[in-house]
Amino acid sequence: MLDLPDESALYTALTNRDPVYEGRAYVGVTSTGIFCRLTCPSRKPRPENCRWFATPAAAQAAGFRPCKRCYPAGATAEGDVAVTALRDAIEADPGRRWTEADIEEMGYDPSTIRRAFRRHFGMTFLQMAREARLREGARRVAGGDAVIEAQLDAGFDSASGFRQAFSKLFGHPPAAMRKGEGLVAEWIETPLGGMIAVADEDALHLLEFTDRKALKPQLARVSRDVKGRIALGRSSITEKTAQELSDYFSGRRDRFDLPVAPHGTAFQRRVWSALQQIPAGETRSYRDVANAIGQPTATRAVARANATNGIAIVIPCHRVIGADGTLTGYAGGLWRKEKLIAVEQSYARRGAESA
Repeated sequence: MLDLPDESALYTALTNRDPVYEGRAYVGVTSTGIFCRLTCPSRKPRPENCRWFATPAAAQAAGFRPCKRCYPAGATAEGDVAVTALRDAIEADPGRRWTEADIEEMGYDPSTIRRAFRRHFGMTFLQMAREARLREGARRVAGGDAVIEAQLDAGFDSASGFRQAFSKLFGHPPAAMRKGEGLVAEWIETPLGGMIAVADEDALHLLEFTDRKALKPQLARVSRDVKGRIALGRSSITEKTAQELSDYFSGRRDRFDLPVAPHGTAFQRRVWSALQQIPAGETRSYRDVANAIGQPTATRAVARANATNGIAIVIPCHRVIGADGTLTGYAGGLWRKEKLIAVEQSYARRGAESA
């Protein structure tokens, strides 16, 4: 991992609660014995009482305890009790049609929950719940059920509402996806949210989080490139993708063994190939990637290619960070980038301990 910046820069970020070092730097407070994120809302310590760490594990090894306000030992969203409880409620009953009255009955303020979910995930709780219902409907359609049955089971009041939500995601209505040849799309659930995997029997063509705004144009591009629509279903490659993602998040796999067929220009594919050479637990700057492909002046073009990667996680665009070690924009959300880097840091730590 890249070295920490100088202490004055870190202290400035701490006092301003600047998120640029989120997931990359932590402060241990010698007067309390507690370590925090730099964005922690707690009262700020004096500079002489600060020690700086690159990982939660390093802070804990030095004898500091994790703060109970900012939850530095896990992903940011995991520290919010209300967010965790409501996400668990969605998973327990994905077909439920939630309302703000339901949120109030659980003892939470709807406006506070709305802001918290937007801050962590870029969507509201109700939007996340609607996505879960759509996922259930997609699974029913893929399994051969009638669209109206899938609609009712997914908690949509009208067929038009289900078709509209489905079409917004895939680019065409659900009935059109019951038949097709070639590429198939399967919904895969991960600890970071639902993902759409698009593949044939030979390679993975797309893997993206379902809440990304770019998903629909990416699906359209893949469909256009193969001159046909994408059907709902599964292939040996989507099944392998689901299994390897499960192994990755559970700590059993740090590399993917999946054939990929990314859709992009020759330059973009060179960048994406370079990203696959970055080991888990390590990061690179955009300039590093530009140098790796032999075009040191193409930093901005590399950044654009990184942002348009359509095979998330497997082609690890999350391993590219700012030259100063800060987390930079990640199309899937900085909270996901933070979590992915934390997962991969655990691989690196285990490797160092066993060496």
